[in-house]
Amino acid sequence: MTVAGDSHELSRAEADRLRAALGEALTERREFVRTVGTHREDGSYVVARRRADSSGHRKVFESFAALRRLYDRLPSEFTAEDVGRTGLTGGRRHMLVHHFAEHPGFDCELSKRQPLTGRKRDEFDGGEIGG
Repeated sequence: MTVAGDSHELSRAEADRLRAALGEALTERREFVRTVGTHREDGSYVVARRRADSSGHRKVFESFAALRRLYDRLPSEFTAEDVGRTGLTGGRRHMLVHHFAEHPGFDCELSKRQPLTGRKRDEFDGGEIGG
């Protein structure tokens, strides 16, 4: 391989380590209280329940923009049931409500715990939130 005009030869093991390091550099994982968001090397974005490893506790989106589009389609106050109308089932709906409230890229907060309800802050006057 050539870097800045200098030729370097890598063993297979060195090349594997370099590839792994590049993959890690291109992957960003952010942990929140209840959820984790991961930007993958392939451009996809994964929302997962924190400290859970089964696929039932994560949802893969083609990109962060796809998650943003889902959020933008939701009403200004929404429940897990509203999220479920987009085709998501089970605990993934609740996980996404929590992720929208936790991730700083969404101006959202939880307004009620029962039923779990998110509220888009940017669509309100900044008044007191009950709950």
